[in-house]
Amino acid sequence: MKKSWLVLVMMIAFFVLVAGYGKGNGNAKSLKSVMAQELSATIVSTSAGQTATMKVYMKPDKYRTDHEAAGSSTIVRRDLNKVWMIMKGQKTYMEMPGATDEQIKTAEEKVKGEVSRKKVGSETVDGHPSIKYQVTAKADGNVVQTYQWWATDINFPVKTAAVDGSWTMEYRDIKLGKQQDSLFEIPSGYKKMTIPGMPAGMNIKEIGRSVV
Repeated sequence: MKKSWLVLVMMIAFFVLVAGYGKGNGNAKSLKSVMAQELSATIVSTSAGQTATMKVYMKPDKYRTDHEAAGSSTIVRRDLNKVWMIMKGQKTYMEMPGATDEQIKTAEEKVKGEVSRKKVGSETVDGHPSIKYQVTAKADGNVVQTYQWWATDINFPVKTAAVDGSWTMEYRDIKLGKQQDSLFEIPSGYKKMTIPGMPAGMNIKEIGRSVV
């Protein structure tokens, strides 16, 4: 049981770190219009030689990821200012306050903390024609450089990667279209749980800072 909760916390930390990356640009519509259309996709991420796959669903003010290997899901409800972590095997869920824009947006007018960017090429990613950018940003006093592939056909950041190759995150099999409201609700019959030793009211950003 302890190992399951550790996996859960590590997923929260990963979510806090990567969910805010993205971009809109002057010659394409902002992702705000994409978010309004609703979509589903598969996220494939790599780090330290390991690969993880998650299914993602988006609606305005709502975001869900399914991590099949861990048997868990994350639901972000900005409209309710809540985040739910769902453990399917135990039929339990954990609720945290403090849903933020960074947790539900995958793109903004520029990357958070961005100080510069330059176009370095054009590539096709999972069938989408994309402009590749090198982005420099400042995060917690550190300079971070990433590559970003912006799909011009769907106005979406289909891939982000560290310049040094240490990690990548790619959206595959993107489908624009209506998503069922039930995807963003706690399943019937699930019991509310808490992480042992976690202070009451501790939010997702505080958990993320405690494990990264």
